[in-house]
Amino acid sequence: MADRLDISQRKKDHLALCAGDNVGFREKTSLLEQVELVHDALPEMHLDEIDASVELLGKRLAAPVVIAAMTGGTDEAAAINHDLARAADQLGLGFGLGSQRAMFVRPHTAYTFKVREHAPNVLLLGNLGIVQARGMSTDEIATLCRDTGADALCIHLNPAMEIVQPGGDRDFSRGLDTLRRLVEELHIPVVVKETGCGLSRGVAERVRSVGVEHLDVSGSGGTSWVAVEAHRAVDPDERALADELWDWGIPTAASVLQVQGLGFRGIVATGGLRTGSDVARAVALGATAGGLAAPVLKAHRAGGYDGVVAFLRRVVLTVRSIMLLTGSRTIADLQRAPRVLGPTLARWIPERRG
Repeated sequence: MADRLDISQRKKDHLALCAGDNVGFREKTSLLEQVELVHDALPEMHLDEIDASVELLGKRLAAPVVIAAMTGGTDEAAAINHDLARAADQLGLGFGLGSQRAMFVRPHTAYTFKVREHAPNVLLLGNLGIVQARGMSTDEIATLCRDTGADALCIHLNPAMEIVQPGGDRDFSRGLDTLRRLVEELHIPVVVKETGCGLSRGVAERVRSVGVEHLDVSGSGGTSWVAVEAHRAVDPDERALADELWDWGIPTAASVLQVQGLGFRGIVATGGLRTGSDVARAVALGATAGGLAAPVLKAHRAGGYDGVVAFLRRVVLTVRSIMLLTGSRTIADLQRAPRVLGPTLARWIPERRG
């Protein structure tokens, strides 16, 4: 019972902290600011000719934008999830659920994750931690997915967050075997997702070797979940460790570069994306779509459902405008658009082997 109560309180704490301003990385950025797109003064097309749609996980999005995973498990989370999913559905974007561990441990909270009645057509991403997935049968996980109508399941990796979290996980063994099992046995695609610390090329190669075809790099530069846990820590040693690791991780732009050329069918870039310009730059680096979380939550806090829709419309308009200004008629064109990388980001380009 204590663990179940802890989960509920943790979800409330996370929402309150992520809506604030003191959980960002202190010195590290996403490095998206080091992506300069080359202006095309003669694009030879009408803005209305721009096709910003993209296929991701078997569904066609109107624009390469996903509302990234945030919450679930409480009454407040239910209201937020319903509004955000409905906004994504209206605009033809993707939507990610928060960790469904709460739904599994506390079945009476399942309603907080069930958004299909509000968003019948949305690309819906389920979410479960790899440690929890390791301890569950495939049938149990499949039931969570069916109950929410998820189109794909994100398996999130978050060792940095867990080791600083009071009562967090400490055993991260058999993760690759768990991914292999789910890829082989689950009825929907598996997306490997970090939670603010990014994915290296080495990790991407390992998960690709077991059949994973989709990633969410979730790099550093936005919300630091280590910082979130630093605020929650009571024990002095836990607080000191969280403070030391506050800025740990691979910047989002660097992570997108790291995972290129490995045969992934879809790459979502989350972590520090705040604007349509950030989405466009992430796509120009090779991402299929960009994910935004904290800015969407803040838009909801400020203006509810209408505020979220207005914010996301601006994001999409900016993406479409940048496509015009780079001479990119399609998302594939934007992925090939000329770009200039700053020196720090350029150092992350993988070395060619052989």
